[in-house]
Amino acid sequence: MDYRKPDGPEITLAVSRIRTSKPASRRGVLLLIPGGPGSPGLNRPSTLVGKLPQDVLDRYDLIGFDPRGVGRSSPVSCGLEDRDVSLIRLKPYPGADGDIAGNLAWSRRIAEACARNGGPLIRHISTRNEARDLDAIREALGERKLSSWGVSYGTYAGAVYATMFPQRTDRVVLDSNDDPDPRRVARQWLANYSRGVEDRFPDFAAWAAARHDEYGLGTDAAAVRRTFLDLAAELDREPLPWPGANPAELDGNLLRETMLNALYSDAGFPALAALMRAARTTGELPPSNTPPPAALQNTAAAAGATMCNDVTWRDSVNGYQRQVTADRAAFPLTGGMPVNVGPCQFWPFQPAEPPVRVTSRGPANVLLIQNLRDPSTPYSGALKMRQAFGQRARMVAVDSGGHGVYLANGNACGDRTVTAFLTTGQLPRHDKTC
Repeated sequence: MDYRKPDGPEITLAVSRIRTSKPASRRGVLLLIPGGPGSPGLNRPSTLVGKLPQDVLDRYDLIGFDPRGVGRSSPVSCGLEDRDVSLIRLKPYPGADGDIAGNLAWSRRIAEACARNGGPLIRHISTRNEARDLDAIREALGERKLSSWGVSYGTYAGAVYATMFPQRTDRVVLDSNDDPDPRRVARQWLANYSRGVEDRFPDFAAWAAARHDEYGLGTDAAAVRRTFLDLAAELDREPLPWPGANPAELDGNLLRETMLNALYSDAGFPALAALMRAARTTGELPPSNTPPPAALQNTAAAAGATMCNDVTWRDSVNGYQRQVTADRAAFPLTGGMPVNVGPCQFWPFQPAEPPVRVTSRGPANVLLIQNLRDPSTPYSGALKMRQAFGQRARMVAVDSGGHGVYLANGNACGDRTVTAFLTTGQLPRHDKTC
């Protein structure tokens, strides 16, 4: 549990493996590092074995795991009240008028509940410790080096591992990259939603405009944007009942969060457009698939612990309010959420170690792949990861929208580049755009 006390209490890491069917071609293991933070990864080999090219499957055992505190790896919970566990609570959306008083009270309740109910493990969930866990998995598998494919938060965890243990890395793929700024870490990831949603929303707006006869949201992208902003403001004033949702009414913030999630993949566009159409016309909303509070307890605890234990978050109340007001004006689609106060403001534990500064020291064995229009980990933040790695890395920028790149959006050039790197170890000579 605490790597500074190797003879102290231990935790369990749940690990899965699908072996290559061609041992003669085997190079080693490909560790699949999940996102989040707080997302499980134990089933990722089963999910991806049917998608990965045969050349990759021939060369690697696929390894999945639940990170410490998550799922079947000694899970942690803060025992949060149901009112504090919903999609618009796990991201800090301010009040309809931009007021953050409710967020301050919520943030304090979360931090106090995690201190009261999280047990000793809550103090030891961090990205540095996840990197050490990755090395423990490597050692348990009897591997001298580790190849990995990290997605979203998994890019930061993978980058930290490649920085802490550079000579134990083989081929490193970082897909949909977080900004590794060691001064801010997850606080910057949250702030980047403002930019990412602005980058991505035009894809949805153009899609909806082309289907105006079906959804009635506007005949061009600018009109669809106005429709969304007007609808969000109307729902701020008068929410609609939404049975089965969490929470059970559609207000402006739940529409904003639904929109953000829909932007992760083009496959989410029809449901968002249908919801907007229903909210503007009949008021009878389609069935919701928002997860119930119990399903979010473990994710909330593990994610909060990682973000708050990695780096100290502190600001004045007035400072947060000014940031929210300015962000709402500059980036109205996200309503000020990305820069708002959260539980880390009141987190009772100080980070045990400083965040890792990703550097260029180590072998040139890192390939970054990145959508140009990613709502969650925008291209602007990925450029910071590229800069941090220097000559260790190359970046492939893919002219596509959404979150997740390799094997995710049908870009043959990007997929081919990653496959070639995993199978041959050859990085592109230069950064490139697909």
